[in-house]
Amino acid sequence: MKIAVMGAGAVGCYYGGLLARSGHAVTLIGRPLHVEAIQRNGLRLHTADADLHVPLAASTEPNAVRDAEIVLCCVKTADTAAAAAAMAPYLSPDAVIVSLQNGIENPELLRATLPHEVIPAAVYVATAMAGDGHVRHHGGGQVVIGQSPHGDTVAAAFAAAGVPVEISDNIEGVLWTKLIVNCAYNALSAITALPYGQLVRHDGVEQVLRDVVDECLAVAAKAGIVPVGDVREGVARIPRIMAEQTSSTAQDLQRGRRSEIDYLNGCIVRKGEVLGVPTPANRLLQTLVKILETR
Repeated sequence: MKIAVMGAGAVGCYYGGLLARSGHAVTLIGRPLHVEAIQRNGLRLHTADADLHVPLAASTEPNAVRDAEIVLCCVKTADTAAAAAAMAPYLSPDAVIVSLQNGIENPELLRATLPHEVIPAAVYVATAMAGDGHVRHHGGGQVVIGQSPHGDTVAAAFAAAGVPVEISDNIEGVLWTKLIVNCAYNALSAITALPYGQLVRHDGVEQVLRDVVDECLAVAAKAGIVPVGDVREGVARIPRIMAEQTSSTAQDLQRGRRSEIDYLNGCIVRKGEVLGVPTPANRLLQTLVKILETR
């Protein structure tokens, strides 16, 4: 199967690398330095069990999605609309777009531009770019996708690549649960520059986490959303299963890049304003990260 990955960052490279290893024709679309390194040496896929160079195609151009049967969209939310517009002229009419992105707004952003089947998905993986063309996996890897006409095909491709995958009939609730976990940890990890395991050892952090989560749940309830699973327990598990991981927001700040904070805690703030739910803890975290982005 021909698969394109729009946005060859840590998540896109990790899943693209696994799919290429399982025999799919994968093309990563990303930044020039990453692409050049991958074209020279293949993708370096570094996990706890292996350190491999995976041969696959790489390009900086959106026309590399041409003829792809599945396109994994892995760009930052602020870039989703532009990425959709850039891909649109080259997509096969039957291409299936899978959103492997943070936040809850990306599927609708993609559908606003593309007439294609768009499958929302949530990923639970700890990855980071360790260098140009080098992705490091720290843990996790599960993908949950929404029910869709081609959902089984997408799920089968992930499963054959060794990715734990499931199809959910409440993908909106799944995405909200992940959003709440991101709201709890992403900003705090970025502001302190600490991995999750160290972060929660500091006095007061657990109460801040509770405040943030309580606000998110109040907004979800007012919006009529039913998050999946025990959200508070899910939040509590993160430092245990990803103790050494820093958030994607922290990684963005370290690289001097714009983060997705406006689509994480900022999303809760915006929805809270519309629904009449106060969100002071989320607003504070959003504001502090925005200040750090300007430094």
